[in-house]
Amino acid sequence: MTQQAPAPARRKRSAMDVVRSLGQPKVAVMLALGFASGLPFLLTQNTLGYWLRDEGASLKVIGFISWVGLAYVLKPFWAPVVDRIDVPLLGRLGRRRGWMLLSQLVVAAGLVGMALVGPQGGLTAIGAFAVVVAFASSTQDIVIDAWRIEAASDADEIGLLSSAAQLGYRIALLVADAAIIAAAERLGWPLSYAAMAVLMTVGLAASFLAFEPARAEAAMYGKAPLWTPRGFADAVVGPFIDFFGTHKALGLLMLAAIAAYRLPDFLMGPMYNPYYHDLGMTKDTVAVVRAATGLPGAFAGIAISGLFALRFGLFRTLIVGSVLQGLGTAAFAILTVSHDLPTFTAVMALDNFAQAFAGVALVAYMSSLTGLGYTATQYALLSATYAFLGKFLKGFSGAVVDSLTPSHGLLGAYATSFVGTGLTAIPPILLFLLLAQRTVRAARAAAPG
Repeated sequence: MTQQAPAPARRKRSAMDVVRSLGQPKVAVMLALGFASGLPFLLTQNTLGYWLRDEGASLKVIGFISWVGLAYVLKPFWAPVVDRIDVPLLGRLGRRRGWMLLSQLVVAAGLVGMALVGPQGGLTAIGAFAVVVAFASSTQDIVIDAWRIEAASDADEIGLLSSAAQLGYRIALLVADAAIIAAAERLGWPLSYAAMAVLMTVGLAASFLAFEPARAEAAMYGKAPLWTPRGFADAVVGPFIDFFGTHKALGLLMLAAIAAYRLPDFLMGPMYNPYYHDLGMTKDTVAVVRAATGLPGAFAGIAISGLFALRFGLFRTLIVGSVLQGLGTAAFAILTVSHDLPTFTAVMALDNFAQAFAGVALVAYMSSLTGLGYTATQYALLSATYAFLGKFLKGFSGAVVDSLTPSHGLLGAYATSFVGTGLTAIPPILLFLLLAQRTVRAARAAAPG
């Protein structure tokens, strides 16, 4: 019996290879799509909370209205439709591009609706438009995440496109979290939200410039249509069978670790802007510090996370990211003691760096777990897993601060909540340590000889 020659080792990319890769058109498209993906997120979450607090809404109301973000958790329920069905009319551009365009148009329309109604029109009305934006935005995330994975030609490009997506996303967060606050101080909230709707044209342009991934079409070839029993079963159950068939029992541990990973980022999310408001900070101060620390922090966090992953591997990067998230969140308690400009800047810089570092690590890890043919649905399931627990629990953040206020005072209640939230970084650290150990053991057991 002839012995098969071993596959040639993949050549390690040089620094110049990486630089040349950055010039690919799809990297620029991914940067713009990442921006479009990140722009609506805070506009239905933290930034909306700032607007509501300006109008006198209670912390409890702000916390509960953040539940519109549960749309990002529910997206696996319609991800199979995005994976299998073309959008009427727009589907002529391709399945991925058609869904991108539809979701972006609905996001823009929903933001215009929020601008026209405002809190004065009632919490129900502005909440309804926020739900529309959140559902359209989560649909956009489904298809953009799928495009990012399918457009990459190899694992290295998945990392490259993930970094571009994260950078675009962080730039959008800066616009929706800092620039809009400065604009609201001068133009008012309604005009500022209308301006955000106009900025969604960045995503529309990127969708027109994107190409339809050939790998996705090839993976779908021969699959039964969604409306047939066989096709429906494959679209709904197939992603789970494929995932657990690939990862076996480790799949459950992976999901648990992913679910806990972003708790430090999520739990106090609705309280950040009310916190600044109650500290007596001006909108200009918050906007300037966010602008000064946001983009540099994102650049540094993304670049260092990518380099750290290449040098030490994804598991170590994930663990370091979790430590940084915990420290970054707990550091906000310092502002109750001193919230002068240098202290506020240092805390914001640490938090921006930590969130960017951890975000790249988690996106790269989840992307590595998906399989072609189920890309949109599997990644939607994984991203919903990491979002569900935090997005549900953060709805109680205002109630927690209110409950601690009688015994700790308002600022003491904030400080206690931030420190407690920072401690939630401990479970994912332990889970990823265990997962790294089990993964190495499983790889050794599967190795020949």
